[in-house]
Amino acid sequence: MALSKIDSANMIEDVPQSKIDNNINFRNIIINGDMSIAQRGTSFTGVNDDDYTLDRFKYDISGTDVYQFTISQDTDVPTGQGFAKSMKFDCTTADTSLDADNYAIIHTRIEGQNLQYLKKGTSNAESTTISFWVKTNKTGTYIVELQDSDNNRVICKSYTVSSSSTWEKKTITYPGDTTGAFDNDNAASLRVNFWLLSGTAFTSGTLATDWESRTNANRAVGQVNLGDNTSNEWYVTGIQLEAGSVASDFEFLPVDVNENRCLRYFYQIISKTDTNSINAYGYYYSSSNIKFPTRLPTQMRSAPTLEQSIATNALRFYRDSTYDGLSANFVLDGNGSGRYVSMYNSTDASGTAGQAGHLYKYSPTQADSYIWLNAEL
Repeated sequence: MALSKIDSANMIEDVPQSKIDNNINFRNIIINGDMSIAQRGTSFTGVNDDDYTLDRFKYDISGTDVYQFTISQDTDVPTGQGFAKSMKFDCTTADTSLDADNYAIIHTRIEGQNLQYLKKGTSNAESTTISFWVKTNKTGTYIVELQDSDNNRVICKSYTVSSSSTWEKKTITYPGDTTGAFDNDNAASLRVNFWLLSGTAFTSGTLATDWESRTNANRAVGQVNLGDNTSNEWYVTGIQLEAGSVASDFEFLPVDVNENRCLRYFYQIISKTDTNSINAYGYYYSSSNIKFPTRLPTQMRSAPTLEQSIATNALRFYRDSTYDGLSANFVLDGNGSGRYVSMYNSTDASGTAGQAGHLYKYSPTQADSYIWLNAEL
């Protein structure tokens, strides 16, 4: 079907419907699919199970963990496609004989309230299509899995890397699931799992190419072992998941929009890279309690938790021509609403009630010190 428009000369011309559809904003369910936002850092070694790496992407491992990867943000990208960053996995410790329960997955999680238009669990359930660019020297079969966390259901599809160390675009379509609706809330309803290796506990059955109740043996049948050689590398970028059975061009968002979507889940009051900068304003609530009320740049998914690691004297509260050296003793004054938080320090404080000042990271040698707010799924 075609729609009509009037051009500058008032002539009627036909415009393909697909061109209009491709202009729908926020069709990509995945946040940060171009790997451009990396608030926590750009390189991660010794990554543990359930650690976040680049924004919105979490590492998931199980078993003896004798394999290991360095995960990083990289500038190796497919030529001429508009991407500037990718996520790279570099095998640093190899395991050629996986235990049955071993696996390594990189995945992202999506709120149920953002998925209601897929109409899952109804007779009108929408198909979804995932597209992405991948590059690896380990050719063979890989698995991308959609996992319904609300109803313990999965669907798993394979893709094949044919050419070593060459960027290839992959497109996979999943049928809609008429069983089990996504919860309409801010919890994790859908996981998109990119399998990197798997033991026999996940490969001994028949691949779940249609939606089914989760059976581990059916989840990664045919998956190669990316961790069998320290020369193995795996890159990915341009991940897009959208409703329908056709992959549209990747939806590039302005950097401020992309970053703001990531800030819903993770916000740095003080980052590891901050040096000699004002990070927060506060005041002495009492002689032994400094409070730092902070209005956040966007509504977080939920009331956040505080994560901190502060080297001795890395933070200072400057007030009245003097300063207090502060350590990792910050506490949230309640968890806030997700739009506003107040943290305080009552361990290192020694001043006068009512004195105001600012918090700053003092020494460039303390680059790993941080204070983070976490509302991740």
